[in-house]
This record gives sequence, C-alpha cells and structure tokens, in this order.
Amino acid sequence: MDAQRILEVEKGIVEQLKTVFDPEIPVNVYDLGLIYEIDVEPDGYTTIRMTLTAPNCPMAEAVIQDVNDKTRMASGVTDVTVILTFDPPWDKNMMSEEAMLELGLL
Repeated sequence: MDAQRILEVEKGIVEQLKTVFDPEIPVNVYDLGLIYEIDVEPDGYTTIRMTLTAPNCPMAEAVIQDVNDKTRMASGVTDVTVILTFDPPWDKNMMSEEAMLELGLL
C-alpha cells in the first residue's frame, strides 16, 4: 500500500470513528478528541491509540470494542489493535470546534 492509499484508509477510519459515540456525551469519539493516533501500516494493520473522558468510565469496554469493530469496517484495514492510554489525560480542549458547538461550549 502506497502513501496515498494509506491516507485514504486513514480517512475511511476517521469516517467510521465518527459513528462511535461516548454513551454519556452525544458527540462521537473522534470529535471529542479521544483518538490520539491512527497508524496504518502498508499491509493494512492498524493501531489506534485512544483515551476515554474518565479513567473509571463504566462503558470503557463497550467503547473500545466499538472503536475496534468500526475500524475493521474501513476499506483497506486488515487487522486492528486498540491501545487505551490516559497519558496525556483527556480534557475538553481536545474537542473539535464542531464538538464544542454541539455541546454549547462555544
């Protein structure tokens, strides 16, 4: 897979991640700023590094599974590993402008 194709795969992954919602906040995980890194290898193997709004999120397992499942749906992805991290900790400044508008923060 060449660099252009990797960018297309990443774009497809972002589109899929925008369909994953934090159960407590009506904004998708991508616009919330919970996705720290999307790394697509030339063979389609993808690593997602993400966080949650709070370390003790009761829905953590479901959100991570949804991220995994939706990433696998993107064209060109052959396998996925989702890595959960709390470094750096999430804060509202990581949200997109769209997310802030949705939540009435702008």
